[in-house]
Amino acid sequence: MQSNTTPIIALRGVEKSFGPVEVLKGVEFDLRAGEVHALMGENGAGKSTMIRLMSGAHQPNGGTIEIDGEPTRLSGPSAATSAGIAVVHQELLLFPAMTVAENIFLGHAPRKAGGLIDWNEMRARARAVLDRLDCPELDVDEKVSRLSVANRQRVEIARALSRDARVLILDEPTAALGEADVQRLLDVLRSLRREGVGIVYVSHRMNEIFQISDRITVLRDGRTIDTRAANDVTSDALVSMMVGREIGQMFPKEVIPLGDTVLEVENLSHAGKVRDVSFSVRAGEILGIAGLVGSGRTELAQTIFGVTPATSGQIRIDGRPVTVGTVREAIGHGIAYVPEDRAQHGLVRPQTIRENVSMAILNRLTRWGVVDTARETAAAARAIERFAIRARGPGQVVAQLSGGNQQKVVIAKWLATDPRILILDEPTRGVDVGAKAEIHRLMNQLAAQGLAIVMISSELPEVLGMSDRVLVMNGGRMSAILDRSAATPEAVGAAMMSEHAA
Repeated sequence: MQSNTTPIIALRGVEKSFGPVEVLKGVEFDLRAGEVHALMGENGAGKSTMIRLMSGAHQPNGGTIEIDGEPTRLSGPSAATSAGIAVVHQELLLFPAMTVAENIFLGHAPRKAGGLIDWNEMRARARAVLDRLDCPELDVDEKVSRLSVANRQRVEIARALSRDARVLILDEPTAALGEADVQRLLDVLRSLRREGVGIVYVSHRMNEIFQISDRITVLRDGRTIDTRAANDVTSDALVSMMVGREIGQMFPKEVIPLGDTVLEVENLSHAGKVRDVSFSVRAGEILGIAGLVGSGRTELAQTIFGVTPATSGQIRIDGRPVTVGTVREAIGHGIAYVPEDRAQHGLVRPQTIRENVSMAILNRLTRWGVVDTARETAAAARAIERFAIRARGPGQVVAQLSGGNQQKVVIAKWLATDPRILILDEPTRGVDVGAKAEIHRLMNQLAAQGLAIVMISSELPEVLGMSDRVLVMNGGRMSAILDRSAATPEAVGAAMMSEHAA
């Protein structure tokens, strides 16, 4: 980290209101050249509003924004860009039908003397920026639509660097990345830090925060709680600052008497992606599924739920063989599945809570082809109360909710089907620590009510903390199944990496 003490950008006592609602209340924050400054806080703490202020999308109602120590008015995104500030949003803002080079230089392509775009120069400059990011595999003439999420993100960063960005703001940059791509991104950020770029890193993932950050600022309820050097603070202290209370146990697993076996799968297979998997789950049990990306965890869940029907093997519910060839059949057998990607597969975000919660039970709420909106609204109101969804009411659009509350809506939608078996795929991905604890408590409540729960998670502490037993997937097969007492990080990690699955 460089020793320059004058921040590139600083927020001094910044306030922001939307009508009568105070969102930021005297926020203090600064970023120095050559540092990674993490910005943390629960959803609704004010992080997104801070990003919009620094990017010129919003104007403060009070306080000042300083660039290189001088009070500055960032009158709009173009003013922020001119000041060297760039944002890489969680939802990438690229044009899929255009090439990598065209996206990188969109709006500032090099031109010849007559004003025409200099395509050769643009490709050469795009190549130079990508080389700076150590991306030799990216073809500047490739259409963005053909790129992986990780490579699209690299194109976004390249676009920022093509405009000589001195400040790079990354909003939840790893939410959709596998572990290998996460580590590669962190390596890129370390390289940019050495070059003197100041980086604002917004993430809920503690392990990444401690890997990459020099300083950490915590927001709560629109206020700056503290700014600390990353090596002077613990994860427990950060959690306490973010939620305003001690969370002594992020994974509040409760001991629940187990009932009869509800779900059994025997030698279940699907098209080489799931191979001869056998296990059972009892009423009140949480079976955690661990494994590396590509190990077959999600494919197993989708096979049980009928998204990709089994090509061989058997599923039994309450001891009786059942056929699960479609999602409708799975629902009919009492199976519910909360998918990994809530934005794409779990919700219709432009629609209301009412419309989303009722989506899986419309057949119960419809007569002569007309939905009974009164019953639909009542069902959504019950869900809001039961799951403590922070919303104005059933008519609020889901896209306006925080990540944790959106996840609760997805869970509410599927629990409205009265399932016996609940499959949760990455139930706390992209939600803040407070919402995580709430979802974990909800899982305990559902288990206590007798549901058989299958939980898939990439976070090993979550798997170990919440599971009665842990099933480890490797290469589409089950490589181990461990009781809670035997499921240590070392044992699960060894099963994830073993060359020969059981």
